This record gives sequence, C-alpha cells and structure tokens, in this order.
Amino acid sequence: MSKYYTMKIAGYERKLEKFPVSDKLDIAAFIIFGDVELTIAGCEALLKKVPEFDVIITPEAKSIPIAYEMARQSGKPYVIARKGVKVYMRNPLEVSVNSITTKNTQKLYLGESEVSMLKGKKVLVVDDVISTGESLAAARKLVKDAGGIEVAACAFLAEGDAAERDDIIFLEKLPLFFK
Repeated sequence: MSKYYTMKIAGYERKLEKFPVSDKLDIAAFIIFGDVELTIAGCEALLKKVPEFDVIITPEAKSIPIAYEMARQSGKPYVIARKGVKVYMRNPLEVSVNSITTKNTQKLYLGESEVSMLKGKKVLVVDDVISTGESLAAARKLVKDAGGIEVAACAFLAEGDAAERDDIIFLEKLPLFFK
C-alpha cells in the first residue's frame, strides 16, 4: 500500500501522507499550514459555494488559515473556538469534542466577546476536514449556545462517509484507507 494519497484540491495536486488511526484504518493527513497557494485557491472555491453569512467560526487550530483567508476574501470577521480558556476570555461557553485525529476528549471555548460577535448573526462554520462530524457538532453547538444562526458548514475535504452528508459543503472527497 502506498505511503501517500495524491489528490487534486481547487486545481492543485497534493500528496497527503497516510497515518494509522487503528490496526485496520489509515487516514491521509491534510495539513493546510504553510500551503498559501492552496489556501487562497481553496477559499476562493469554497466562497463560491456557500450562502451569504455575517461571520465565520472555526475550531482551533488546523482550520485557522482557512477561516482567516475566507474572512480576508469576503471582508467578514471570524472567530476561533479555542481549545483552552485564555485569561482574556470572560464567561466562556464550553462544549466537549471527540475528534478522530485527537486521542482524548477536548473542549472548545468561546469568550464573551466572541459570543457577542455571533449573537443574532448568520454564521458560517468552517473546518479543514469533516470526518466523523464531532468537531462540526461542537462548533454548531457553540453557535447555537451563543445565539448565532448557522447558515452552512463547510470544509476543504469530506472524509469517508462524511462525503455522503447533505448538510455540509466541501471541495473534494477524501477516502479512508482500510487495511
């Protein structure tokens, strides 16, 4: 079995290295950090597919470049659901998340100022890859708890069964690799 999976995203070919998740499953790791050309092109392509929105929310950390670039191209603000409470976060909202790429349960937080940015606004949920949907569910709960109105959820890639979902917008399908 090849150590890499090659795919095209927004017109750019990328080799994604495979990593084991279990004895029976490998995933191809999509890491957008440092890939400026793909970030710009992919965000441009995603923005053509999503409905009108007021603000973007993304979970920390791998999708931050995507949220930033979509915000830059659209002129709309973005907020980050943080993995830890920072000293400057007053009255944080909290949700738990179990992601396929993280070994332990994590929590995501929004501070009072981020909550005020979402309240009553049309919110676009942005991620890099949607797989099990756990991070997406946590971000959606934060939007709801903050009083925001989710208009869509999007990602560069939908992994495995997520590609069959009709409640997400994505650029390409990313297969799972069963052994």
